[in-house]
Amino acid sequence: MTRIPVKQIVACASALVLAACSILPPGEARRLNEIQFVGSHNSYKKAIDAPVMAAIAADDAGVAASLDYAHLPLARQLDLGMRTLELDVYYDPEGGRYASPLGVTTIEGATPYDPDGEMKRPGFKVMHVQDIDFRSHCPLLRECLDTIRTWSVAHPDHLPLFVSINAKSDVIDRPGFVRPLPFDEAAFDALDAEIRFGMGELLIEPDEIRGRAKTLREAVLSGWPRLDKVRGRILFVLDDSAAKKATYVAGHPSLAGRAMFIDASEEAPEASIRVVNDPVARGAYIRSLVRQGFIVRTRADADTVEARSGDTSRLEAALASGAQIISTDYYVPDERLDTGYVARLPRGVVARCNPVLVSRDCEVNSAGE
Repeated sequence: MTRIPVKQIVACASALVLAACSILPPGEARRLNEIQFVGSHNSYKKAIDAPVMAAIAADDAGVAASLDYAHLPLARQLDLGMRTLELDVYYDPEGGRYASPLGVTTIEGATPYDPDGEMKRPGFKVMHVQDIDFRSHCPLLRECLDTIRTWSVAHPDHLPLFVSINAKSDVIDRPGFVRPLPFDEAAFDALDAEIRFGMGELLIEPDEIRGRAKTLREAVLSGWPRLDKVRGRILFVLDDSAAKKATYVAGHPSLAGRAMFIDASEEAPEASIRVVNDPVARGAYIRSLVRQGFIVRTRADADTVEARSGDTSRLEAALASGAQIISTDYYVPDERLDTGYVARLPRGVVARCNPVLVSRDCEVNSAGE
């Protein structure tokens, strides 16, 4: 019988319910794609000011409802067991582009914004929608990265973290709204540099996973690294439009020299991670990708719909699909709603063995040996 270290048993017994852990015997080490865990969507997002939300609702009640959620600070989410985060980034090389949002300058009663002048500094900014949904736990990308790295260093045996990046450049064609800068090759080079600077040796880059294989796809289908080889590390994924991903890949076949993985079609040389957000309509497709060896991210809920109705069918489909990464806005319930909706793994564990790839129900040690 496998002997379990006493200190590990004590650690598990004292864990919070949401961050509960159980032990996977050392002889049953899993690969990175053979687990399943939950993380947050738009992880940086703070609540929209009530006066701003009222103005949005007066213009479009549906849009207002879809934006009416918020998250805890990043480190608190990680403490609670989130193992994937999502950051929306805007290119602002000169600084100040997003320093005076309309939601502050034109709406009476709005909370004062950015008293320390961080938004005037050059560098990537993190927010959801310019001018209306701009409040963030870490308005500067470098601040977000520092928070993630600090937490990681303090928890060196954590399961690998996945950080999804959306490179935002959508234009809101209304008077006064800031027009984001496009993400061209220079912008992506700068983004890679900032990620590398922020993460240092903790970063898992595509080159590392590809190794001596001809393509990244070939490498991952031959087998992702074992968990014990990548604990305490962090992996970034560009989840964006086909045009932006093409710009990111240009000149970097199989993402050679790039800092981030991308959501690439399973036939592409860069294929490794797929984003398939609807597990209800595309559950069979997700299972097919997982069985082939790809890592898949899906969503348990979206636009506050499930939280308002209490409908867990999308969550249940996500869990059953075998998608390794399940994203949610509700890892804790929204106390303003009476449904009690929350998206967690069974028994509230941080991670479990992948239900499509592993034949028996088992949990994964979330904190390390």
